[in-house]
Amino acid sequence: MSGLFARRLVMAVVVGVGASVAVAAMPAGAAGGTHVRGGETVPVYSYADAVRESVWVNTPLDNDRDGVPDRVAVDVVRPRETADRGLKIPVILEASPYYSCCGRGNESERKQYDANGVITKQPLFYDNYFVPRGYAFVAADLAGTNRSTGCMDVGGREEVLSAKAVVDWLNGRATATYADGTPAVATTWTNGRTGMIGKSWDGSVANGVAATGVRGLETIVPIAAISSWYDYQRYNGVLRSPDYPEYLHRYVNGRPGTTCAPVVQQLDEGSDDATGNYNDYWAERDYRRDAGRVRASVLIAHGLNDTNVTTGQFAQWWSRLNVPKKVWLAQQGHVDPFDIRRDAWVALLHRWFDRYLQGLRNGIDREPQVTIETAPGTWVSERTWPAAAARKTRVALGDGDGVTGTLGGGSTSGSRTWTDNPDLSEQAAVAAPNSTVPGRVAFLSAPLTREVRVSGTPSVTLRVKVDQPTTELTARLVDYGTATRVNFDGRGEGITTLATESCWGASTALDDACYRDTAEDVVTNDLAVLARGWQDAAHHVSLRFVTPLRPGKWYSVTVPMQATDQRIAAGHVLGLIIQASDDEYSSPQSGGATITLDLRASALTLPLAGALPKPGATAPIVSTAPPAKRTAPPRFQPLLP
Repeated sequence: MSGLFARRLVMAVVVGVGASVAVAAMPAGAAGGTHVRGGETVPVYSYADAVRESVWVNTPLDNDRDGVPDRVAVDVVRPRETADRGLKIPVILEASPYYSCCGRGNESERKQYDANGVITKQPLFYDNYFVPRGYAFVAADLAGTNRSTGCMDVGGREEVLSAKAVVDWLNGRATATYADGTPAVATTWTNGRTGMIGKSWDGSVANGVAATGVRGLETIVPIAAISSWYDYQRYNGVLRSPDYPEYLHRYVNGRPGTTCAPVVQQLDEGSDDATGNYNDYWAERDYRRDAGRVRASVLIAHGLNDTNVTTGQFAQWWSRLNVPKKVWLAQQGHVDPFDIRRDAWVALLHRWFDRYLQGLRNGIDREPQVTIETAPGTWVSERTWPAAAARKTRVALGDGDGVTGTLGGGSTSGSRTWTDNPDLSEQAAVAAPNSTVPGRVAFLSAPLTREVRVSGTPSVTLRVKVDQPTTELTARLVDYGTATRVNFDGRGEGITTLATESCWGASTALDDACYRDTAEDVVTNDLAVLARGWQDAAHHVSLRFVTPLRPGKWYSVTVPMQATDQRIAAGHVLGLIIQASDDEYSSPQSGGATITLDLRASALTLPLAGALPKPGATAPIVSTAPPAKRTAPPRFQPLLP
């Protein structure tokens, strides 16, 4: 045993939220063998002696076209004592495409197997923490990834139904075998009550499976998850990156050679880069359409400054759900809450799974639905989201001094004309709002006399005249004012990984429960972009088809922004920045347009708690640091969800 592992075993005595006795010191036979004490599950089962097995679940699909039903590789860790005593337990399931290619968590852990191909190490802490408490943990390789057959279709039917097949197997509705072909029957050890969890792509799968209405799926915990793949790879008709589905397929594909070439071709043709339209391909990958079929309770976690899986993904899913639900919103970017507020998150997960998988009446369903980080390290609980006090508020665009406009007031004849500037970075676009900057127009509120809160989804409606058949329109909502904020633009997207470790569950020599600690990364700066939005002008009628603009004709185009929940302090100034193309966050297919904006028929719409002050005749002077010198913005590079 290494010195590091010895230290980890000692640290594992502190099993998460306040457990002070090591698992090994709590015999399985204590208290009649029950893992429930004082209204919660406790770690009474041996993690070291847990059953570890690898099975293959049969699906009804065959999209690799080999004439054999596709099979999903499933790795299970479960307490040995419960099966020995005939106790049936619930399951925590994470279905992922990342178990071999990329790893999971802040430390990119991968699955590991013994010489016989049986699981020895599961990524993340879920098995270490929950198996001793009377849960099974199941990690499934999505179709076409790692050891599964079939072909990954990036959010589509194959992906979702391959994960659903695992839930069906756990409930006796599907079959599975071990590597030697003998049957693997789950109903001998599980009651079928399943909860799905996962960050990013993994959480997106949980959303998709829940939207099938499958019985036995009792709860899901989607973290920074996608609810519409169109909105992940398109921004209202604007391409995020060409050939994005094919890129994602290649990244996670586990099949040899050209096995999946027909599926890749379908991804290319169905996603329809040429138009950016929302079509049947995207409808299949839009889980929001079937939100009414969701039976499972839902615990959502998302970063309010996530620019990978943007905040509209959780907000539109949340608004459509009619089940017990809770949301946890942090100021970070694309970060797991385990790496933001670890002790509180593990405690919440523990209580959530105890309530919805073990059936323990612990009161979590009667507590406030919403937990929000309002400033670095400051968290509040609220009854609903968006904020109950937020009201849809129309804010007119005023002419101001003819260079910088005002938010509020009005304009009798004001307009702005600008030409698309593809070399304009976001940093340069939002800096110095009182100056003339080619390629952008700016509007500022008067200095706030009291704090206001933007809670929900802002939008801006622009009356525009364009000299070509379409253009991208980009809007940014900006808080101008010095404050200490979470550094979500930093390398860790708002966290710093430390050299120390803490342990969250029981450990073995091959699978320890210890993880590098993290700290919130904060910075003091003079502005923050609160929300962004993009719209292809030729999709102003519908996302399903293109309506080219007639040069010289006026059109009203609404640019929806990403959902947010931010408080803007007294003395700060709220700003609206409007551009055309945006190479940093998208891949524009048209550029160079000259746009004229009619201020009289244009307005910003804010979900506002509080009121903006009455504007002056001109915008206030706002001082910002100059942008870093660079000749052009970084072009958007495809991200992994």
